[in-house]
Amino acid sequence: MTPKEVIEFAQKNGARQMDLRFTDLPGLSQHISYPIGQLEEDSFEDGFGIDGSSIRGWAAINESDMLLIPDATTAQMDPFFEVPTLTMVADVIDPITRQRYDRDPRWIAKKAEMYLQNSGVADTAYVGAEAEFFVFDNIRFDQNQHSSYYFIDAEEGRWNSGRETNNLGYRPRYKEGYFPLPPTDHYQNLRAEMVEVMLSMGLHIECHHHEVATGGQCEIDQRFDTLLKSADNMMKYKYVVRNVANRHGKTVTFMPKPIFGDNGSGMHCHLSLWKGGTPLFAGDGYAGLSQMAMWFIGGLLKHARGLAAIIAPTTNSYKRLVPGYEAPVNLAYSRRNRSAAVRIPMYSASPKAKRVEFRPPDPSANPYLTFAALLMAGLDGVINRIDPGEPLDKDIYDLAPEELKKVPSMPASLDEALNCLEEDHEFLLKGDVFTEELLEAFIGYKRKAEAEAVRLRPHPYEFALYYDI
Repeated sequence: MTPKEVIEFAQKNGARQMDLRFTDLPGLSQHISYPIGQLEEDSFEDGFGIDGSSIRGWAAINESDMLLIPDATTAQMDPFFEVPTLTMVADVIDPITRQRYDRDPRWIAKKAEMYLQNSGVADTAYVGAEAEFFVFDNIRFDQNQHSSYYFIDAEEGRWNSGRETNNLGYRPRYKEGYFPLPPTDHYQNLRAEMVEVMLSMGLHIECHHHEVATGGQCEIDQRFDTLLKSADNMMKYKYVVRNVANRHGKTVTFMPKPIFGDNGSGMHCHLSLWKGGTPLFAGDGYAGLSQMAMWFIGGLLKHARGLAAIIAPTTNSYKRLVPGYEAPVNLAYSRRNRSAAVRIPMYSASPKAKRVEFRPPDPSANPYLTFAALLMAGLDGVINRIDPGEPLDKDIYDLAPEELKKVPSMPASLDEALNCLEEDHEFLLKGDVFTEELLEAFIGYKRKAEAEAVRLRPHPYEFALYYDI
């Protein structure tokens, strides 16, 4: 829609308020609302002023004035607010220079698309991301000077099988939640409602199902789209999932590993390059791939350790990325094999379906930064013709120790991942897509607010290990 059409759309739908949304550096949606009378055609150029000093990872208080510029193409009515509300995604502008704000994650995704087009390699990057999540009935947690705990409960959790009252059984066993029918799958109707809301908001949904873990692990798959749209759609996806669950008295988490001893949640990312409407990853090479696709894989594998802090950006991410468990930490590629970091799906022989799947990311990641960083790594592989080596078609989890030593792996902690990003980020700076200043801010925030904060605090399990030492 044009700005004029947005205003007409708001009037037609009886909008009484407008809500502008943007994303902070760690990847959480933020918003601010206005009476609809504040929206005029000039607003799409003049913007709306906000204080950015309290936004995580953003400007210092002495440089905190920001402008939000509504993106007319994202306008739609909110399905959850009681007062009819028009929503739009906003881009962040520096009010002094009128330039895009370099710490706005959406701007980084836009720059990645521009860099791709200017490179001549391709004109379009498609991304399809599969974000998994847990649905819980109750969550309690606290951390202070003298105590630390969390307590999760879910009606579907296998741990409730011995409950004395209101117990009807039918709960997925640990690591056996893929794909039982209801009533063992407790959330068919809840997911179906989420899908209906997503469809009404313009998302293209392909399927939904229970995931492997007990305790309400689910997945709803979106159809691929261009890089920026896929990132916008992922933010919308999370918004819908949380709010539909909330109105049913449930709570959703995208934490990668909330339950010990069961599968964690990933965000597998499917990537492909196109030019002039033609797919570039289809060929007559390994698994039906082109040479360009092989080089793209080479870039992903070469820079995977540097990517880790962006695509698996929490301390909890490394409870999922553990050798020998469900997540692919070993940096190899293979067709069909889900134990490899890069998998080539073989569902279809159509050139349009040919893509590569990068499996280490998880849904705690900021999608704008993640999709942009993955594209930059893959493009570096194409431009520099990085050979990914030989495929590894064996089950990596069953490799002998001497074989496994030859396969590089993802970092084992957020601290290590941040060090890897400091050492390997030149590929992200090409075309000024990421900047040194942004990466320094991201690393500094993650190191102090998360990695160091967790490291400083006693862990409850340490008492079990050491109290009587």
